[in-house]
Amino acid sequence: MKSYLLGVTGGIASGKSSVCRLLSSYCQAPLVDVDQCCRRLLELNQSGWLALRSVLGDSFFLQSGELDRSALRDHIFSDADFRRQVDAILHPLAREAMRREVVLCQAPLILVEIPLLYEAGWQCDVDAVLVVYARRGAQCCRIMRRDGVERKKAIQAIASQMNLGEKAKRADFIIDNSGRWSTTREQVIALGIQLS
Repeated sequence: MKSYLLGVTGGIASGKSSVCRLLSSYCQAPLVDVDQCCRRLLELNQSGWLALRSVLGDSFFLQSGELDRSALRDHIFSDADFRRQVDAILHPLAREAMRREVVLCQAPLILVEIPLLYEAGWQCDVDAVLVVYARRGAQCCRIMRRDGVERKKAIQAIASQMNLGEKAKRADFIIDNSGRWSTTREQVIALGIQLS
């Protein structure tokens, strides 16, 4: 059976995960989360951890040996060259992990949440792309509330990714999650009916 892979992407704090969980539940479709794949790769002595350690040395690692994710994330958001270096190390590993998980799913529809789908150039790995869109102001407020950071850091995080409007132009499907969740939910259910 050939599965239909729907890649779900968006911007930081656009609500990708919430949309994915609802759509997955509504369509009874398995969900592969690339962020989760990356978290596992970056656990102590796993392949992503080993690759970063060999390049970065002791920088961004705690005394316990674990990766200092917060320090690494801050540096990625503030230094574009460093971000490209880390992406070059981790993206191939994450892509392989994603593909392994997809093969295990065996379902007519599989959702694959890929935050940096366009930035990484993985759009050919899926059959269609859903972009979860949110206005910049909504993203900014959510990041500040969620991460407890000031506006400047929230704007920096948003700027580190491809413009969300540009992603939406390339998408096969768009869910606008700028406003109330009830409005987003209606859009997700409508898409679920279309995909079923």
